[in-house]
Amino acid sequence: MRRAAHRVIAQSLLRRNLPPPPLSAAAASAQRTIPTAAASDFTASSLSRRWLFPLPAAPSRSVPFGLAGALSFSLTLVTAAEAKEPPAPELIPKDVVLYQYEACPFCNKVKAFLDYHDIPYKVVEVNPLSKKEIKWSDYKKVPILVVDGEQLTESSDIIKNLSHRFRPENSIIDEEEAKWLKWVDDHLVHTLSPNIYRTTSEALESFDYISKNGNFSTTEKFAVKYAGAAIMYMVSKKLKKKYNITDERAALYEAAQTWTTALDGRDFLGGSKPNLADLAVFGVLRPIRYLKAGKEMVENTKIGEWYERMEIAIGESARIAA
Repeated sequence: MRRAAHRVIAQSLLRRNLPPPPLSAAAASAQRTIPTAAASDFTASSLSRRWLFPLPAAPSRSVPFGLAGALSFSLTLVTAAEAKEPPAPELIPKDVVLYQYEACPFCNKVKAFLDYHDIPYKVVEVNPLSKKEIKWSDYKKVPILVVDGEQLTESSDIIKNLSHRFRPENSIIDEEEAKWLKWVDDHLVHTLSPNIYRTTSEALESFDYISKNGNFSTTEKFAVKYAGAAIMYMVSKKLKKKYNITDERAALYEAAQTWTTALDGRDFLGGSKPNLADLAVFGVLRPIRYLKAGKEMVENTKIGEWYERMEIAIGESARIAA
């Protein structure tokens, strides 16, 4: 509640263009020391597309005490408020519902877009075994996004469609952006499963999310966790062989380094603000960021600073109660 209040205040100040109050000498010194913040979608019927990754909450960041800490927190709030790109009020849909698996990277790609553009959306968690929640649809994969009654499918198509709707004057995708959007679906996602499901214990741990998401019975949660873990353990081995991955971590680190090299010194691939490729990479990595594989990826590559900038740019979730 306090973070939401701070955010509203920060956005209000930005809209009014009010100058910040002058800083004392001590505050100015403290401020100077504060670093700047740095395919095909999922279907349970296809083993090669069973991407069920846990999405643990990001660990809370401790705010340092004193004036420097207060300034750092305020600056972060203002940066997030500046980075958000909500569409014009008349373009915001009245009802947006996302049918998803909480840990699906393709679903998280769509959520990254919605969160960044501050589009309120509801979530329906789909049982990956029965898929009873999407029986009404002929399309049997997730994500499915229903926008004012219209069904949209395929994550990359969804974000392109929404981009055109919300920013018709700036919806042309350039060659570089298109190249990296394709790279996400054709390469990056294939490095994730072999890293998450390397052992049976890691596979079981990765399915703990099911107990916290969805309106499932105890029996359904048990079945999804253990059946899903067993399936994904086997699938990860097949995918490792299919994509000629000999060292899981090396493949993940190489993909992260490839992305940071593509940034070429820019804050984002889009320059000063994220573009669709930035949102896509962030979305598919978000489910693993705070797992062992994600932590080691950040420790062993240079992707961490970009990821932190993306977290600030996207800000709080736009998800609302169903």
